[in-house]
Amino acid sequence: MDQLAIKMLVADRGKLLTALVGVVFSVVLVNVQGGLFLGLIGKASLLVDQSGADLWVGHLRMNNVDFPQDIPRRWVHRIRAIDGVERADPYVIGHTIMTLPSGAFEQVLVVGCDSASLAGAAAQMALGEVGAIRSPDAVLLDADDLDKVEHPAIGELREVGHRRARVVGYTRGVLGFLVTPYVFTTLDRSAAYLRKPTDRVSYFLVRLAPGADARRVRQAIEARLPDAETMTAREYAVASIDYWLRRTGIGLSFGAATGLGLVVGLIVVGQTLYASVLDRAPEYATLKAIGASEAQLRSVLVCQAVTLALAGSACGLLLVAVAQTACATPRAPITIPWQVSVGSVVLVGVICLFASLAPYLKLRRVDPGLVMQ
Repeated sequence: MDQLAIKMLVADRGKLLTALVGVVFSVVLVNVQGGLFLGLIGKASLLVDQSGADLWVGHLRMNNVDFPQDIPRRWVHRIRAIDGVERADPYVIGHTIMTLPSGAFEQVLVVGCDSASLAGAAAQMALGEVGAIRSPDAVLLDADDLDKVEHPAIGELREVGHRRARVVGYTRGVLGFLVTPYVFTTLDRSAAYLRKPTDRVSYFLVRLAPGADARRVRQAIEARLPDAETMTAREYAVASIDYWLRRTGIGLSFGAATGLGLVVGLIVVGQTLYASVLDRAPEYATLKAIGASEAQLRSVLVCQAVTLALAGSACGLLLVAVAQTACATPRAPITIPWQVSVGSVVLVGVICLFASLAPYLKLRRVDPGLVMQ
């Protein structure tokens, strides 16, 4: 019956092609739109993800890594004294202005790291070394953000917060959710650029000792610092992403576009399969006339639906891989986890099954005598 089902499916190649296009369109849309959304929103937690810290300690009700409130730097000594803390490093994040050679200005996000540990510094470098920020006036810019600051060369001077800054290296792929470029430098230098006292910082990045209980250490920090909040890196990454999802329309816009396209593609698939089954009513009447059972008729419909779903999904995922390779950029990454791909295939398969089995009730009433007409 499986061979018969495939032959019946490919008999009308026009309708088969239409249904395949619908399946491919649906799979590509879900994966590419979903990948763009995940790639974009994932940048909201970039600093948290690449920091390597186990715990983040900041102001009460901290909800976005790019918009911190200052806390006293002296708190770091209380954290370091807690059993299970391997190290704790101050971290500064703040917005200021970079003056460009043309006389224009660019808003930048200064990130200050402890000069000894470089905790929270850029994870990937395109040119130079992270440790170069220890040299006088040194800063790092991202290679993909150079156009925003008029393409400074290595060793070229800029003015950040009305203070001199020398570009000593380029990071790779450190592009945040905001349009403002990141400027990595040392802790004390960042205070000068941001014009804030050196005894104030934004966060403390905590690394746990091997075998330490994160929950217990977190409770100990909160007990010693009741005016601070402590989150695991994972929790703060989720909080930073949730901040933008709740306060902007990005989730709704991407979801609506993906959902609308998905519905259109699946309607095409469903309508084509439904019409295809009904158009072959005489063929099903012939099967019933030669003794095919109801179970065999259902197996024909299921086989056609599964074949169409698998063939269309395979073509769709191949196109997705091509689009991801050709179109993904650091500014617009396409991040497609396997769960999204598998989910799109399952969804398309369910729709194909439903569209093929929906006309089954009509096929049950088909009179085998149609073959005699």
